[in-house]
Amino acid sequence: MRLYCFPHAGGPAGAFAPLAGALAAGGPTGARVSVAVAAAQYPGRQDRYRERPWEDIGAIADVLAAEIRTRDEQPYALFGHSMGAVVAYETARRLRRTAGPAPVRLFVSGRDAPSAGPVATDDVRDDEALLAHIRRLGGTGSRVLEEPELVAMALPALRADYRALRSYVWSPGEPLDCPLTVLVGDADPLVTGAGAAAWRDLSTAATSVRLLPGGHFSLDDCAPRVASLIREALPLPV
Repeated sequence: MRLYCFPHAGGPAGAFAPLAGALAAGGPTGARVSVAVAAAQYPGRQDRYRERPWEDIGAIADVLAAEIRTRDEQPYALFGHSMGAVVAYETARRLRRTAGPAPVRLFVSGRDAPSAGPVATDDVRDDEALLAHIRRLGGTGSRVLEEPELVAMALPALRADYRALRSYVWSPGEPLDCPLTVLVGDADPLVTGAGAAAWRDLSTAATSVRLLPGGHFSLDDCAPRVASLIREALPLPV
C-alpha cells in the first residue's frame, strides 16, 4: 500500500521520516498490510531549495493529483499534517473528479476541517510573529529556528506557505467517498473539538477521530502508534 504524505507549513518531505521508519519496521506478526511512504517535496526546501515556493493550495493540489495519477500506484492512501491536511483533502477532491481509482483512505492530522472556516493563526504576516508562532508549536523542525543561517533558509518557504493558507477558501462541493481518519494531539492548540468533528461532513464514508498524547507535533513523538493506527485503518490487500 502506497501512502502519499503531505507536510506541514514550512515542512520538507523529511518531516515524515519517523513515520516512514515506523511503517517500514513493520507491525506485529500478522500485521494487516505493508505500507510504504512517498512524501511530497514542495519547492523551496531541501533539495528543491532554489525553486520558488508555491503560494496557492489549489495549485499545489493540482500538481500532486496529476503526479499521483501518473504514478498509477494502486491501492493508495493520503496522509496530510497541518497545512498538509488541507493539501491532502484538496488532492483527494481532484482525484475523485478524474478518471482512475480514488484513495482508499484519507488521514488528516493537526488541522480543523476546511469547512470550519478560516484559522486565525494562519493570518501571521510579520516574520518575527511567524517565527514565534512556529516556536510555540514546537516539533523537531522548530529547532532550526535557533540558527540564524537556517532561519534565513526557512523563511521563504514559511512565508509562501502561510500566504497559501491565508488565501485558501473552502468551496462546498460533492463530498469524498473514501473513509477518513482524523488524528488530534490532546494538547494541540490549533485543533478544536468542533473543527475535528467537522471532517465527518466532508465524506459520505465513515470518519474516525483518534486522540494522540501531545501537542501540534504529537505525530513526531507517536510515530509507532500512528503507524499502527494507519495499518489498522487501511483495507486488506485484494
